[in-house]
Amino acid sequence: VQLQASGGGLVQAGGSLRLSCAASGSISSINIMGWYRQAPGKQRELVATIAAAGSTTYADSVKGRFTISRDNAKNTVYLQMNSLKPEDTAVYYCNVDGQRRFSGFISWGKGTLVTVSS
Repeated sequence: VQLQASGGGLVQAGGSLRLSCAASGSISSINIMGWYRQAPGKQRELVATIAAAGSTTYADSVKGRFTISRDNAKNTVYLQMNSLKPEDTAVYYCNVDGQRRFSGFISWGKGTLVTVSS
């Protein structure tokens, strides 16, 4: 299963960006889709997840500013990021947990860089 992420870039503080990540390959179903991020010199951290039925979780640092959503027909997850802050600067990775016909899988995208200038 391959993940293709897009939507990163440079934005000023207070601005918005929308990330997308599409999963392709041999997929029977997808359970959890999520976004993680890794800032320079820091460990990768959870940003947000969304289950197949639509329930969501968010890191405290992004609650009220970021919104995760998914399109099950397109096997795609989105992350709408508003009111961006310099501390949101990081490489953002999408993550998908799902099922092939005979086995489960967990896949990571290659990452997309988000830079927020002050």
